[in-house]
Amino acid sequence: MTDIHELLSRLESLETQLAFQEDTIESLNQLVTKQNNELKTMSERMRWLGRKLNQLQNNESGPDADPSQEPPPPHY
Repeated sequence: MTDIHELLSRLESLETQLAFQEDTIESLNQLVTKQNNELKTMSERMRWLGRKLNQLQNNESGPDADPSQEPPPPHY
């Protein structure tokens, strides 16, 4: 009879551990999904910033542009 009680106790302990592990796995899965979405958003923003940076670098009227290359003001 003691063996049955021991086995039932061990089974209950294992079921409890399994329940906690399943909860932990679900929480981690939600976290990974959230981080994946954030990573996608950040990647899109980085690509957008890269395009903007290229546009600014290719723009002749930027802050580092040669003033002699700028067109004259409209009153000339």
